[in-house]
Amino acid sequence: MKLWIPGPTQVRPEVLAELARPAIGHRSAAMVEVTERLDPHLRLAFGLGEGSTSHVAVHSTSASGMMEAALVGAGPRILSLVNGAFSKRFADIAEVLGKEVVRLEVPMGQRVAPETVAAALAEQGPFDAVTVVSSETSTGTATPFGPMAEVLAPYPDTMLLTDVVSWVAAAPIDFDANRVDFAFAGVQKALALPPGIAVCCVSERYLAQARGRTRRSWYHDPVRIVEGHEARKTPATPAIPHYLALARQLEDITAGVTLAPDMGPAEGAAAWQKRFDEHGRMQCRTIAWAESHGLGLLPEPRFGSPGVGCIRAEGLDVAALVDGLKARGFQISNGYGDLKGKTFRIGHMGDHTLSGLDELLAAADELLPARVG
Repeated sequence: MKLWIPGPTQVRPEVLAELARPAIGHRSAAMVEVTERLDPHLRLAFGLGEGSTSHVAVHSTSASGMMEAALVGAGPRILSLVNGAFSKRFADIAEVLGKEVVRLEVPMGQRVAPETVAAALAEQGPFDAVTVVSSETSTGTATPFGPMAEVLAPYPDTMLLTDVVSWVAAAPIDFDANRVDFAFAGVQKALALPPGIAVCCVSERYLAQARGRTRRSWYHDPVRIVEGHEARKTPATPAIPHYLALARQLEDITAGVTLAPDMGPAEGAAAWQKRFDEHGRMQCRTIAWAESHGLGLLPEPRFGSPGVGCIRAEGLDVAALVDGLKARGFQISNGYGDLKGKTFRIGHMGDHTLSGLDELLAAADELLPARVG
């Protein structure tokens, strides 16, 4: 079965083999070596430049755990942009942690407009942090980084905390240029790994602020996570097999191993850019296919996620489509939550390629002609 759901995504056999390697000690020189293999490639994934002072780290937790960590180190007043299930989770976790949360909420499939954020900052601030999901997996909606950076420019004391779960390794982040302070992701989306660990990138500004705050967590303390990673002494025993798989996948991406043959060879930052380009090609093909059947994305196409196509069903029997594709060896997803039966989602991300997507869409074509006539 080929997984085209919004995560977990298909995992290459070479990566799965890393999970079966013999155990090593988490305080051994071998583990230090594994951890040191990660950082140069994570810096490329987050778009850090040569002289960047921002930090990358890995932690044995879920993306939701890292979401909590980002908030643990933030101040008490949070402005949360809510446009789907996971941005709502961001706000919910902030409230569980005792933060004062102001929600800017829009219907699923929309983004919170920059001017709305600007007005809230000016009229209801000051805020210690703004939370945003860059790619809302539940709705396939993107919130671009650039406009958020512009809105936050006059507020240097307000941190930008971003969920990049279905964005990282699918499109550029340019962490420093886009004024991000804490970006995090699970690895089971466009990084194309089994779930079990999370990655993050953290600004020096955020860390300095967090060190001066009371942080009511041990396992999800962001300072402990980052400093433990950099000292090669994780706070607790890490998920070692997942570190091995992550190291292999990151190295292969940087070496251009995972690129589709028609993309041509590339290494380093150029290989990452070609990976982003392939995601862009798959996104465009998905949109064009949907429109050819009288369908369309839930969000405006210009705000479509680089990794998840959430398509309006327009009366289509979504369950029948999902089952029909499964019988043909392809798995896509029904809509999320209230969108079930109203939308379906294609996870065009990870190590998938445009040619593979064409196979999926051709199978879907066999199920749709009777509807469109």
